[in-house]
Amino acid sequence: MNDQQLMHEVVKLAQLAGQAILPFWRADVAVVNKADDSPVTAADLAAHQVIADGLLRLAPQIPVLSEEDCDIPLAERQGWSRWWLVDPLDGTKEFIAGSEEFTVNIALIENGEVVFGVVAMPTNGRCYFGGRTLGAWRRDGACEAVAVQVRNAPPADGRFTVVASRRHSSSQQEALLAGLSAAVGELELANIGSSLKFCLLAEGSADCYPRLAPTSQWDTAAAQGVLEGAGGEVIEVDGQPFRYPPRESLLNPFFLALPAQASWRQALLSLI
Repeated sequence: MNDQQLMHEVVKLAQLAGQAILPFWRADVAVVNKADDSPVTAADLAAHQVIADGLLRLAPQIPVLSEEDCDIPLAERQGWSRWWLVDPLDGTKEFIAGSEEFTVNIALIENGEVVFGVVAMPTNGRCYFGGRTLGAWRRDGACEAVAVQVRNAPPADGRFTVVASRRHSSSQQEALLAGLSAAVGELELANIGSSLKFCLLAEGSADCYPRLAPTSQWDTAAAQGVLEGAGGEVIEVDGQPFRYPPRESLLNPFFLALPAQASWRQALLSLI
């Protein structure tokens, strides 16, 4: 099975995991705090089991690192060249609050780079999927998938749109936004939960997603695959490509997500 075929099988699996989540949504599900104080619910665990079982059937030779099964020693992970990186329910806080802005994230990583990613929305059947060499698509329910592409400049009649998190910001990020506004004009802020921030860029609905606040590897990899397939990029604040090497900490460095050929790319990097 080649990567394109594998990606389409993972789309089906992500949608199955979404179906496992939905019975718990808006059902007063019990919440437990993990050691890092992040919440987990029965929905997270149900989706994890569907994905873990499904990936084992699809590709038993590829190991899995999931948010709900991440206690794997670095010594073991260092031997992986190709592996799955999974967030069974990204946006658990949105899920608990009754919002629709949570996703199922599944990415295939090879030598630290995203081969492809799948981001599925359980509540409406929307799914984004793609990879750097594969292209990127959005499918709404049973409709035919449509190709998506970033926009390299804001629309002539619109403002520069920056995607921001409702729950996470920092003084550094606020300073960056102020500098970006001075460089490109008034900013329109689009607030949305989970990995959907990347997907807004991928479909050309927004221009930039700066993240100068903590994230984990499973929060970003799948949507990074979609964005890269749509002509975008994710870079560290020094301009280096954003990768997933095996390391002790599963926390990400800060990053910037943007169209790879953005007309304002250099102006953004000069602010860091």
